[in-house]
Amino acid sequence: MRRLEPEGALRVTCVPSAQRFAGLRGEWEQLVDAGTTSVFNRWAWLYPWWQRLHPDWEPWILESRDATGALRGLLALGRHAVRVGGVPVRRLALLGEDAVGSDYLDVISRPGEEAVVGGLFGAWLLAHASEWDVLELQDVEVGSTAMGALVSSLPAEWLRGRWPRFTCPVRTFMPGEGFDTFLLRTARRDNFLRRRKWWGKQPGFELRITTAPGALAGPLASFFELHERRWASDGGSQGIRGPHVEAFHRDATWLLAGDGRLRLSTLEVEGRAVAAVYGIVDRGTFHYYQGGYAPEWAGKSVGLVLVGETFRDALALGCSRYDFLRGTEPYKRDWVDAERHTEAWRVLSPGMAGRLFHASWNAQRAARTWVKAVLPRRVTGIIQGRRRRAAVA
Repeated sequence: MRRLEPEGALRVTCVPSAQRFAGLRGEWEQLVDAGTTSVFNRWAWLYPWWQRLHPDWEPWILESRDATGALRGLLALGRHAVRVGGVPVRRLALLGEDAVGSDYLDVISRPGEEAVVGGLFGAWLLAHASEWDVLELQDVEVGSTAMGALVSSLPAEWLRGRWPRFTCPVRTFMPGEGFDTFLLRTARRDNFLRRRKWWGKQPGFELRITTAPGALAGPLASFFELHERRWASDGGSQGIRGPHVEAFHRDATWLLAGDGRLRLSTLEVEGRAVAAVYGIVDRGTFHYYQGGYAPEWAGKSVGLVLVGETFRDALALGCSRYDFLRGTEPYKRDWVDAERHTEAWRVLSPGMAGRLFHASWNAQRAARTWVKAVLPRRVTGIIQGRRRRAAVA
C-alpha cells in the first residue's frame, strides 16, 4: 500500500492488487452514481476489460478517502511494460483505453470535488514518479475539470503531448418531448415513417428489447453475427475484434443488465434477427454503443428503422440525451444536434525511457502520415482492411 497524506480532509491510497480491485465494486458504483462521469468509468465495464483483455497489467487504482474512510474519488489506472529498442518502459494508462471504445474516461468524484480530487491524484503521481516512465490519459472528454487539475499538478515540462481523439455526435431532448415531436426536429422523419410502416407489414415482424441477464445469450449471439456481417466488406469491425473482445462483452453486458442499464434491441422477421443495436442507458443518457444488420436488408433501411426505434425507446425511458459515441458516420448526422469531443494527454517522468517511448511514437506517426500522403486512398483502405482482419484472426 502506498499513501499520500495531503493537507486537508482527503488522503490518497494506491493498492496495486487484483483482490482490491474486485472488492471495490459496491463503493465504486455508488461513487459513479453520485457523480457525472460516463458509464464507461463503471466497475462493471472496467473490471471485465482488465480481466479479459489486459490481465497482464498491474492495476493501479487510486482511491481518495476522507477522515471517516468514505470513498470520495477514484482513478482507474494500469501499469504495464513495453519495450522500445530493447529498453523496458513502464507505461501507466487508463483502464478501458484500448479495443472496446470507452469514451469519456475520467477521474471519478462527487460533483463539485472534481478539481480537488484530480489535483490530489496528480500530486500522488508526482510523488511516485520514480515508479512510471509514461503516463497516457486517452479518450478523456475535452474540458474535463478533474483531468485538467491532475495534469496541472505535474511539472509543465513533463507534458509532451495533447491531441484530439474522437468526435461523438449527440442529441439533447427537450423537457417532456415525445417521439413524434422529436421526429419533426430530424432530417429522417419522412423516410423513417415510410420505412417503419413497410416493416410493420412484414410477416412475423417484431422488435425485441432484451434487458435481463438470463435472456442475453441468444440476442447477444445474433448481435455479434449481424455486427460482423455489417462490417465484413470493409475488412472487419474496429469495435469488436476477436474472441477476447467478445468475451469481454459477454461479461460486461451481463453485469450491465444486472444493474438495469442494458438495452439490446433486435429487429426480427419470422423469428430471424435482421438488425441489432447494443445500447446502454445510464443516468438519463442512452448510449448507442454498436449496431449491426443483415446486408441483404440494407435496401429496406433496416438500420435506419432500428436506430429510430432506439430513439423512441430512449424517450419512453425519460432520457434527456442520446449519445452515438465516437464516430461521425453520415447516418448519425441526421439524428443529432450537437457534438462531444475527446482527447489524449501524454506526460513523461524524468529519465531516458519515457523520452525513447515518445520519440518512437512520433516516428511511427510521421511514417503513417507519409504513407497516407503518398499512397492512393484505395491502397491505404486495402491495407487498413487487412490489418483489421489480421487483428481478428
